[in-house]
Parts: sequence; C-alpha cells; structure tokens
Amino acid sequence: MGPGDLSAALAPLPREIDPRLLVGRETFDDAGVFRLSDDLALVQTVDFFAPIVDDPYRFGRVAAANALSDVYAMGGEPLTAMNIVGFPDKSLPLSVLTEILRGGQDAVHEAGARIVGGHTVIDEELKYGLSVTGRVHPDRILSNANATPGDVLVLTKAIGTGILATAGKRGALSAEHAESLYVSMSTLNAGASRAAVALGSRCATDVTGFGLLGHAMHIARASDVRIVFDVQAVLFLPGAREALAAGHVPGGARRNADWVADAVDWNDTGDDLRSLLTDPQTSGGLLVALDASRVEEYRARVPSAVVVGVVERATGGVRIALG
Repeated sequence: MGPGDLSAALAPLPREIDPRLLVGRETFDDAGVFRLSDDLALVQTVDFFAPIVDDPYRFGRVAAANALSDVYAMGGEPLTAMNIVGFPDKSLPLSVLTEILRGGQDAVHEAGARIVGGHTVIDEELKYGLSVTGRVHPDRILSNANATPGDVLVLTKAIGTGILATAGKRGALSAEHAESLYVSMSTLNAGASRAAVALGSRCATDVTGFGLLGHAMHIARASDVRIVFDVQAVLFLPGAREALAAGHVPGGARRNADWVADAVDWNDTGDDLRSLLTDPQTSGGLLVALDASRVEEYRARVPSAVVVGVVERATGGVRIALG
C-alpha cells in the first residue's frame, strides 16, 4: 500500500473534532498527540512489520527502535510500550519469539520506557512491533505542519536501508554492510529529537516507509512550503549504491517515486539517485527543520546530522526541487 492508497482509504471517514486532539491524521504526522493539561500531552503511535534481518534478537531491537522513533519525531519522550506479535507457532520454536521480545525490551529500556503488556496472534508470517505511548509539552511538539520559509533541513541518518535489506534477503549483502545496516536501524533517535526541541525546532519527521522524498512531501503539504534538496549532500549507507546497481530495489521505492513524481522537479537527477531518495526506510533518521542560526549548534549536538536542504515559500505545483 502506498501513500496515495492510504489517503484514499481515509478520505471518506469523518474528521475527529476535539480541541484536545493537537495532532491527528490530517497532516500524516508520525503519531497522534492528545492534550491532557496545559503542560502535558500524550503521544501515541503503533508500528509493526515482518523481519528485516535474520537474527531474532536484532529484528526485535530494530522493530522497537522503529516504533519508538515516531514518538521522538513528535518531540516526545517514550513512557510505555505494548508488544504486537504475529507468530507462526507451527514453523518456529518459541525460543525465536523470546529473542525477538528480548531485543524489543532492550531497545525500550534504552529509551527509558517500559513494556507493560501486549497482544499475540497466530499468523502464517512472523510480525513484530510496538504500540508506544509518550509525553510531550503541548508547546514543544514537533510536527510536519510547522516548517517555515528560511528554515534549513538536516538529516540525522544515512539512507538506503530498504535497498540493503532487499539485498540481504537475496543473500547478496556482505557481513560488513549488513552490520552497518543493523547499527543504523537499531540506533534510537532520542538525542536527535531532544536537540531539535532544545534548539527551538517545531518541525520534524522520521524518514521511514515513504522514503526521504515522501516524508519531505508530508512536510511540504502540511506546512504549505517548497523544499529544495541538495541531493549531493545526502549520505547513503555503505553498500547502498552497490546494491542498487546490482538491481536490489524494493517495490516500495517504485510506489514512492510514483506518488511524489508530479510534485518533484527532478532536474537532471539520475535514476540511481531517484531510487535512493524514494527508498523506503526502516528506523531511519529524523528530518528536522531548523532556524539557520541554530544549525551548527544542532550538528555539534548530533554529529551524524548533515544539511540536506532548505525550506522556501510555496511556488505553484512543485513541492520539492532537487539540486
């Protein structure tokens, strides 16, 4: 299912009108935010998927990091999480499930949160993820809808996880590149989120299934702005270009490219870069909009962050320009 399909599915449903609902589904933000008081709001999200790495413990840790990231993308602090499991009990031993849950628990504990329960169903395909609840101050929410012309965009992780994972599933990924892929996906976005909030940012998203350009499109539409990327500044994970050249392109990249195509000025961007920029990510980094005066301080706090673009006033139909 692509972004367009999701929009079409939601379109017939009535909007939720409640002044306490600070962030709902309309802006395709990473999580919902519900105000409890003047200085406290809940951040709520859910995410789960089939294995992206072979090792059960590592799969659990990556899946948990991915789910926790939605809370960080809203500027929140994770508090509790609940496991979501689809398990093929006839084909896999329970020890596999134990290791998945251990990996997820370790990631949740690293985030300072706690597992408080969950739900398991028998399924033909293994799936795992979390529903996560966090907290945020209502005046310090990060949202797709708050980018301002003049802001600078920074990206906190290299991209290419979808292409590399596809190569891994086909037995075509080296041990070295598989390790760098795992390290990236299992790294929490906690520090990147805290630095964004501390430096006054009010706009961020985590780069996941819709790819870099797809999530940038969410910002452009929700904030009514135009985004100009410096594609040469975007960092790619080790081995991603080689895996792409070998043909390991996930189907999601093609769907993402189709969705953003009409709103992107591709200029002379080649097919390889188009595939990388629309590659669906798992547990990707944060794309943060910052006042230009705070960029260097942000990069000092988050050494992995790179400047990848700027925010401009909206100009007609083109929402994203690549340069």
